[in-house]
Amino acid sequence: MKRLFDIIFSFLGLTVLSPLFLLLAVWIKLDSRGPVFYRQVRVGRHNRDFRIFKFRSMRVGSDKGSLVTIGGRDPRVTRSGYYIRKLKLDELPQLINVLIGDMSFVGPRPEVRKYVDMYTTEQLHVLDVRPGITDEASIAYRNENELLATAADPERFYIETVMPDKLRINLQYVQNHSLWGDIKLIFKTLSVVFH
Repeated sequence: MKRLFDIIFSFLGLTVLSPLFLLLAVWIKLDSRGPVFYRQVRVGRHNRDFRIFKFRSMRVGSDKGSLVTIGGRDPRVTRSGYYIRKLKLDELPQLINVLIGDMSFVGPRPEVRKYVDMYTTEQLHVLDVRPGITDEASIAYRNENELLATAADPERFYIETVMPDKLRINLQYVQNHSLWGDIKLIFKTLSVVFH
């Protein structure tokens, strides 16, 4: 049922949002040089790598340094990217990942390999389910960039404090998830984004 829900609603979402996708694509192209989409390798279900779709919100080559984005005004973020990220519009192309089966609407947010390689045996169980566009940890840490901006060493703070807590939250999801719970979490996410 979960997979059928993902297929139907990701297809509908892509269809309905296609005019918005076009507007965002034009804005991104006019604002800075580079592709419209950013395709980063993330780790998915069963510890398999896949490429995630996002609208590009940073300057080309920005991911060569730190993988952690800090503060609302990270200098690597483009002008359009600031607003696209603020409204979480950069995440919309992940509907493509949901449609093709790499992701689900709800599930632990997919992480990059560098951080997954740090997981304990127990933490690796977050990879027992498809990663999602949203999860409880994303809501709890919706201001993660601002939180990291206050840390003396943002990456270390992420690895030692934020990541373990997000994994704790996501492991609870893995053990207790249901389609009804997913639907409620989608509405909870929408209320947070548009609040």
